[in-house]
Amino acid sequence: MRLLAALCLALTALFAAVAPAQAHEVRPALVQIRETGPRAYEVVWKRPVVGDMALRLVPHLSGGALEKPAEVEQAAPGYVTRVWRVRDGPPLMGQTLEIEGLAQSVTDVIVRVTPRDGEASDHVLKPAEPRMVLGSAKPSGVAVPAYLLLGVEHILIGIDHLLFVLGLLLLIGPNWKLVKAVTGFTVAHSLTLALAAFGVIRFPSAAIEALVALSILFVAVELMPARRAAGGLAQRRPWLIAFTFGLLHGMAFAGVLADIGLPAGAAPEALFLFNVGVEIGQLTFIAAVLIVMAAGRRLLAMSHRTLPRWAALAPAYAIGGLSAYWLIERTIAAI
Repeated sequence: MRLLAALCLALTALFAAVAPAQAHEVRPALVQIRETGPRAYEVVWKRPVVGDMALRLVPHLSGGALEKPAEVEQAAPGYVTRVWRVRDGPPLMGQTLEIEGLAQSVTDVIVRVTPRDGEASDHVLKPAEPRMVLGSAKPSGVAVPAYLLLGVEHILIGIDHLLFVLGLLLLIGPNWKLVKAVTGFTVAHSLTLALAAFGVIRFPSAAIEALVALSILFVAVELMPARRAAGGLAQRRPWLIAFTFGLLHGMAFAGVLADIGLPAGAAPEALFLFNVGVEIGQLTFIAAVLIVMAAGRRLLAMSHRTLPRWAALAPAYAIGGLSAYWLIERTIAAI
């Protein structure tokens, strides 16, 4: 357990350096391009907003259609939407779409192109590849890379979710109970992710984000040596705790898909792929932590060293401090 404490302290110190900017705030932008005629098309651009500040991302088409003022501009919680309707413009296919500012960001851009006579296709523009030629790739239908990778990236950059998973791992340890807890968390967030993404349930996203922070704070309190010695519910039924809070985390995951929108005609497949991506990212994180733990045990055994007593308190205070900060920040935002 001392090794687990040291590992947690190192990881949470890293998280603390980037948490204020990236704790569940890195969301993808969206470009939807629908061809309505031989030289006519509609472009919808949804740009993420962090607090009161919109990320500086600017879409450009090589034909120049997006250099004009948008016909529609709307602001909503988390996003700013602009719409251009091009009539008698240059042919759409063959133009280059470029997102100015993407190379300097840490987000992605989902691009959905719907030809007038053809199948829609989804693509992902990344900071390393901020441009693409329209029509250069064959239609991919449900866009396996787009939504699968979006799920993987979302969990791996979702520091709050990773801290919750790390807290569970430290609380339970690498044993059979961990398998049941991870399974409960998976089932729970898969359920609410599906229900929320399809509009069966609705919720205020700001309140859900605050409750997610509260779930992490709860796990941090359970990590305190006194709580562990008491053998509470989290010790006896960790799968129940994981399932309960997994419902909240699933709603938070759904906010990403709700904001960018599921592709028409392929919503179930896109949702499934996004969820699989989330699971791949989560299991990858758990595997990485377990590998580091095993390596650390071996190094400590070889060096015949032990960790100081204060290391047993470090995980609870580190995780608790970050989650308390998020809880206050998000509660104020929700109010």
